Amino acid sequence: MLYDAAHVRTHGEEILDDMITFNKSRLQSLTMKNLEPELAEEVRCTLETPRFRRVERVEARRYISVYEKKAVHDGTILEFAKLDYNILQAIYCDELKELTIWWKDLHSKTDLSFARDRMVEIHFWILGTIYEPYYSYSRIVVTKFNTAIERWDEQTTEEFPAHLKPLLIGILDTTNKIEELKLEKNRHAEVVKKLVICTAKFYHAEVNWHDEHYVPATVDEHLEKSLRSSVCMQIIIIGVLISLRDCREDDVNWAFTFPKLIRGVSVVGRVGNDIVSHEREQASEHVVSTVQTCMKQYGITAEQANEKLRVIIEEAWMDIVQDYLDQKRPREFLEKSVDVARTMDFFYKCDDAYTLPLSIKDTITLMYVNPCEL
Repeated sequence: MLYDAAHVRTHGEEILDDMITFNKSRLQSLTMKNLEPELAEEVRCTLETPRFRRVERVEARRYISVYEKKAVHDGTILEFAKLDYNILQAIYCDELKELTIWWKDLHSKTDLSFARDRMVEIHFWILGTIYEPYYSYSRIVVTKFNTAIERWDEQTTEEFPAHLKPLLIGILDTTNKIEELKLEKNRHAEVVKKLVICTAKFYHAEVNWHDEHYVPATVDEHLEKSLRSSVCMQIIIIGVLISLRDCREDDVNWAFTFPKLIRGVSVVGRVGNDIVSHEREQASEHVVSTVQTCMKQYGITAEQANEKLRVIIEEAWMDIVQDYLDQKRPREFLEKSVDVARTMDFFYKCDDAYTLPLSIKDTITLMYVNPCEL
């Protein structure tokens, strides 16, 4: 627990830094001993992801199994936890059904042979951030938005070729449908279009890098553009605005300034993705990653660059915590922003689980297929 708590640290808290180093060493030494299976699993899980950084619904399912095996536990609490999980699972499956119908309809109107079919993964991505039952509408809309934007990302050009014009129409149609939020008395529906324009602008900057075979001179230069085109900002702003009807205009404007909290979340997603996908992406033409940029900047190997980038990710988590504590914004707004970072961390922990979803197959199965046994 001390190891977990120490990860809720900010810059300059050297005692907590030392505490993490010491406890990590102790926990690693425990893995070499013959521990009871339950304790060994807790140690492994703690070393892999501190409690503060875990995805809520994934952790809920994991801990139900852990709690059930305890010699002493409250049967009523356990039953309620299982019922809660099963009810939400049924809601998620209904949402996925609606989204699949929408995706097939879009696919029938557009040549999307170049696009990856990742509807389940995108929905899981969104529910990692806004998982509560009363956010069902938000999850559906944000999943559609990010699916459409990803299609845009993969084929961004100054002028859409004829066979992709239906895709552009699909993106605009999805964006216009989000404006139906006005009917739900959400005052910030039109902000969505502003975000689409901003996203397109930064995608275009990355396309120029690709076309010109340009490698930024420093990691900072790379992140200046690449962070804003990452999906993190879209999920935060769109998801939270849709979810929180009483979000103030001042909060919306603050989000668009790309503050420390949102920047930190984007670093966790962007750099984490680059680390686990760098080797695979070298086999094909791809926009230069932060790994390549770091290698060029310091004249080091990919492995050494990854270590430097992991330090940047840890610093980003400190920025997230610090801004979370400092900002006088709605607590839910800030909490959902942190949830995006947690979900990104989960997806890019050991592999690019979005591109290679087999690595999270068991988690997806638990989330959508296998209910808790009552």
